[in-house]
Amino acid sequence: MKIPFRCSLFLLGWVILAVPILCAAEAEPLRVAIVGLVHGHVEGFFGNSLHRPEIRIVGISDPERSLFDRYAAQFGLDSALYHADLEEMLHATRPQAVLVYSNTFEHRKIVELCAKRHVAVMMEKPLAVSLADAQAIEHAAREGNIPVLVNYETSWYRNNHDLLELVRAGGIGDVRKVVVHDGHQGPKEIGVSPEFLKWLTDPKLNGGGALFDFGCYGADLMTWLMNGERPLSVTAVTQQIKPEIYPHVDDEATIMLTYPKAQAILQASWNWPFDRKDMEVYGRTGYAITVGRDSLRVRRAGEKTEQIVAAGQLPAPYGDSITYLWAVVRDGLKPDAFSSLETNVIVSEILDAARQSAATGKTVSLKP
Repeated sequence: MKIPFRCSLFLLGWVILAVPILCAAEAEPLRVAIVGLVHGHVEGFFGNSLHRPEIRIVGISDPERSLFDRYAAQFGLDSALYHADLEEMLHATRPQAVLVYSNTFEHRKIVELCAKRHVAVMMEKPLAVSLADAQAIEHAAREGNIPVLVNYETSWYRNNHDLLELVRAGGIGDVRKVVVHDGHQGPKEIGVSPEFLKWLTDPKLNGGGALFDFGCYGADLMTWLMNGERPLSVTAVTQQIKPEIYPHVDDEATIMLTYPKAQAILQASWNWPFDRKDMEVYGRTGYAITVGRDSLRVRRAGEKTEQIVAAGQLPAPYGDSITYLWAVVRDGLKPDAFSSLETNVIVSEILDAARQSAATGKTVSLKP
């Protein structure tokens, strides 16, 4: 079985952006500031992207100096980069973009401050702790004319892009059911840092527990598969399977979304026996199931067995978040459906409705 080659959007993006991306290392670096140090993914950034030639870190803001000092010792950061106050840092360093590693509750305030100075924002998922905050972020971004990008690990999985292409090409027929699995054994169980664990388990700062931490992945993927269509209804069930560890937030969540001719089941958990981020997409004439980051299990009508298909390479600038950020800020690339503000406002609406459904035991119908 042959999976269709990259969609025309990706091909067009490669043709237009190949020269700027290849020359990015030789151009003036993008001035980037780091906002917040309490999100554990910042360590991955420091370890993998701190010295990339496309960017230059001009400032790091967090009210806790001790966090900065810890990372400075670990990664050799210049002490002059530190700023306790975000607004002061934006004024002093004049970045072109910020990377946000704060708790989710602070996303709204950060975007509003950046929008006033016309500074692009890329944040770790999810966009917001509520639909109201998501809409405020959308308003601020529009007023400031800035891109706001939401960084999901799954945005850079090759097989997710191939799966979308397969669906778009009609390779498995119209989508009927999607099942998404996301999560791990639990943040404490996998040993996240104390500052990360503190806000992940705070319902105000995180929006919930596993419901928001991992439910956002499935909501993002389903919105992307449905071409930005909002669901008709949201039904959710949450549990505290480990209340002795997570007394204030859920650690298990299941969300069901209905569409006119499709359903999605989003399984978000801090109780999996291992890390997982995968999905099953069932169409009218076949199915495709992601395996890891780089392959698919595919079976179509008339085929007796499924096939394992290796995913193709992602064209520039979709291979990683920094290359992608450069393309959006410097080259004017339109944000894709994974990371776009439009998609992630819908994600916030889904999560907000899921929280309400779990609290009331009732299905929430979304207004047209």
